[in-house]
Amino acid sequence: METLTTRKKISKKWIVIIAAALLVIGGVAYAYWSNIGSGTGTADTGTNQSLVINQTSTVTGLAPGLPAQPLSGNFDNPNSGPVYVTAVTATVTGTDKTGCTATDYTIAGTAAVNAEVPAGSGVGSWSGLTIQFNNKATNQDACKNAVVSISYTGS
Repeated sequence: METLTTRKKISKKWIVIIAAALLVIGGVAYAYWSNIGSGTGTADTGTNQSLVINQTSTVTGLAPGLPAQPLSGNFDNPNSGPVYVTAVTATVTGTDKTGCTATDYTIAGTAAVNAEVPAGSGVGSWSGLTIQFNNKATNQDACKNAVVSISYTGS
């Protein structure tokens, strides 16, 4: 019987050793899988280059008391794809004559586009704005033969 008891003790030791080994192996396996890691990544959607807004209408002969003249144009789109344009606005920024200022002119109207402008030069179109020479109560001779500078903005 003594041999049987010794075997039981050895068996219990082996069970404890095997169980401990399994725990260690399980812990290592767990540690390995739980350390696969995490990270971050990015995806770039890019940006658009600005469109150039061109005026294609020719405006001549502006003078006090005369009707407004239409402004219209198109776009240069340097992008590889279309760009959506809601509207074009304009502002007189000055003239090439001393004494003739932006306040001598009025830009009015709405140039709604509400369309995609394809890639390319001279594409799409806009219209609906006008420019008029204001008829002021002061002498406006300084504006004779003036070249009016207009700044266009798209949205």
